[in-house]
Amino acid sequence: RMKRGVLYSVCKRENYGVLALGQHLDDQAESMLMSAFHNGQMRTMKAHYRAKDHDVRIIRPLNYVREYMTREYAIHKGLPVIDENCPGCFESPKERARVKTVLASQEQVFPDLYGNLLRAMMPLMAAGCADPEAPAVLELKSSIHSGEQ
Repeated sequence: RMKRGVLYSVCKRENYGVLALGQHLDDQAESMLMSAFHNGQMRTMKAHYRAKDHDVRIIRPLNYVREYMTREYAIHKGLPVIDENCPGCFESPKERARVKTVLASQEQVFPDLYGNLLRAMMPLMAAGCADPEAPAVLELKSSIHSGEQ
């Protein structure tokens, strides 16, 4: 929450109306499982929402992209690859790493695991979106339902 507050402050200071966060599909799946395991709720991060108290729109443009794809892209473009995605954490994110291991083992058994999880999470990720009928959302829903990945 401290990191998010800093980001909101920068948006306000610089007069930015949109904040793009870098969570990817693997993050979404891990968050959903952690929520189910620890809270008994099917929740994950929204793909798009407005932080009304801070007058900024939050987007997660990498929501539908696998983590390995972001790494491959960064390497291909000569960008730095940061192994740990939580530089503000005071200790290693042990629970997220454990869930990541669970998902990796299940992906060996179920090769379409992340596509299936994406389909299951779509209503959770879209909940509260300003326009669930926006062309980009409709196109994504169409590709998911037709089996395209």
